[in-house]
Amino acid sequence: MSGMWATLGFQPVFLWSDILIYLLLVCGGTWFAMAVRREYWRVALRQIAMNRTAMLCFGVLSLYGTVGLLDTLHFRTISTESPAGGAIRSVLDVLCAPLIANREKTYSAPLAIQQFSKENVTTSDGKQTREYPRLRFAGATLPDPHQQPADIRAKLTSGMVWGLGIGALLFFVVRWATGSTGAGSFVLVVAVALAAIAALSPHYHLLGTDKTGQDVFYVALKGVRTGLVIGTLTTLIVTPFAILCGVLAGYFGGWVDDVIQYVYSTLESIPDILLIAAAMLIFQVGLTEEETIVSADKRLVYLCIIMGITSWTGLCRLLRAEVLKLREIEYVQAADAFGVHRMRIILRHLVPNVMHIVLISIVLRFSGLVLAEAVLAYVGIGVDPSMQSWGNMINQARLELAREPVVWWNLFAAFVFMLGLVLPANLFGDAVRDALDPRLRTR
Repeated sequence: MSGMWATLGFQPVFLWSDILIYLLLVCGGTWFAMAVRREYWRVALRQIAMNRTAMLCFGVLSLYGTVGLLDTLHFRTISTESPAGGAIRSVLDVLCAPLIANREKTYSAPLAIQQFSKENVTTSDGKQTREYPRLRFAGATLPDPHQQPADIRAKLTSGMVWGLGIGALLFFVVRWATGSTGAGSFVLVVAVALAAIAALSPHYHLLGTDKTGQDVFYVALKGVRTGLVIGTLTTLIVTPFAILCGVLAGYFGGWVDDVIQYVYSTLESIPDILLIAAAMLIFQVGLTEEETIVSADKRLVYLCIIMGITSWTGLCRLLRAEVLKLREIEYVQAADAFGVHRMRIILRHLVPNVMHIVLISIVLRFSGLVLAEAVLAYVGIGVDPSMQSWGNMINQARLELAREPVVWWNLFAAFVFMLGLVLPANLFGDAVRDALDPRLRTR
């Protein structure tokens, strides 16, 4: 087996978060295949598809999901000379290789060709002077710094022309396949934007560089996977447990209801930040002995688990209240009177009729979890500091905003990328909530 991977030149690597993401994709695909068989869900999906704002938000979320998936495909580069392989990388790292290689000495502003801080430089006549030195990679091919604006315009125009040509072709393909002009227009705009970024990013730092000279745009792209993992894996952990406890408490009542209410009332009385801090201190013991990316990934999974444990109570309360109402409906009473097994009643009559609440809660909770990661990283109990995340970028910007001159682009990049994910998620969640209104059952 190792000889086969050596022949291919790489070996796939599956981190714990990778496995959970693949499991989430399988579960989501299975649910979608089952949901489209029911008229209720088909009506809801058609209503969402007719909402232009919702479809635009879905397109933006799909872009984020694509970046996150590319960063989830991990591998090691191996050969017959080094069968153990090199460091773990992702497909996104390969695509962003120019951004990784073009590492400067320290801070530089967006699209700049000079360092942000002055240094002692020896001139050609041997004198010492303080000035802003030229960057090693950004604009390195320019003989005259004054040519920078013209060079940026030329590269930007060239990229947009290529993007316009490719986007126009995709526009007609998408319009022919879907019959939607809006979808084609979205693809056209995305193609032009991506082409412009691809034309500029190998030659300039679009969002500047951080303290270690790393490209901030690349760091922000790497933070996409962390945000998506926090939002989706925590949901994967919390949803089944909340459904189980909520349905059992509402349907059986009695001592079962009392025990479940006691458990989630106790959890809600303890501040989440204390539980997360205590759990992360316990879980991180022994992780330092492993490879950095592996230990950081395990810490990320542990964070998802503890955030799931502390956030299932709200959905459980909603489902318990809904099941208390559903169990009194005639068809549930009739099934119970005819001796239908209680587990069959739960699976056939109760769970399907609360799934709209579950889906609405999942979509609306996602943005809150993404923002929670930034808060946790800010107080030092979030993801590993070695892992790129928007929370770590904000935590680093806390010190950068206090210096003179102010380094603002780290915070700006994190803000833009978080807004680009959270705002479409909220708008799409509103559309899902409207489409899954229970009154649709009577239409």
